[in-house]
Amino acid sequence: MKRGKKYQDSVKLIDKAKLYDPADAMELVINTGKAKFDETVEAHIKLGVDSRHADQQVRGAIVLPHGTGKVPKVLVFAKGDKAKEAEENGADYVGAEELVAKIQGENWFDFDVVVATPDMMGVVGRIGKVLGPKGLMPNPKAGTVSNDVAKTIAELKSGKIEYRLDKTNIIHCSIGKVSFGKEKLLENFNALLGAIVKAKPSAAKGQYLKSVAVASTMGPGIRINQVKITD
Repeated sequence: MKRGKKYQDSVKLIDKAKLYDPADAMELVINTGKAKFDETVEAHIKLGVDSRHADQQVRGAIVLPHGTGKVPKVLVFAKGDKAKEAEENGADYVGAEELVAKIQGENWFDFDVVVATPDMMGVVGRIGKVLGPKGLMPNPKAGTVSNDVAKTIAELKSGKIEYRLDKTNIIHCSIGKVSFGKEKLLENFNALLGAIVKAKPSAAKGQYLKSVAVASTMGPGIRINQVKITD
């Protein structure tokens, strides 16, 4: 795959053989985010676990200190008073069976996060095979199955993100935008890493943090020295 000149220039700024301190990595990711738009900065964390085993799953949610730079569109499955609470507290879409039909019939996905009250999970389950592969299925561990609809929406709108292993045992998460600057990105990164370290399964053996890297949307990956991360 041929890369553009900006990418090639960015690569020259990075020593691929080096593991950078987290603070230095944030500075580099800003310097290599050269696109005309405000690039997203992502952290990629490979863990020493096996996602095929239920007792080695790593999944949770955390409110980043400075958010992600994007306010998500929130869909809430709720009825009655809880539906009204969702509408009054900033949900972008609120409904029940009619939203299930819309998703099924129109392939409608104009939302970023799905929240459901516990009593609605039977209804939401009908589209689990559609929501699941997209990472949109509400889950208690992610805090998206809750009766406290107002609090859940507020957290999501202020920068709550979900982290979870993919099939290759890597967690990919946004930690903000290039425009955030070094300090805010570093604080978000440390908050995410701290949550992932605390979520270490008791069944995990050996080195937990296998590799950690950050990259902007269009920039190269920058590897981080795990020794500099409190484990």
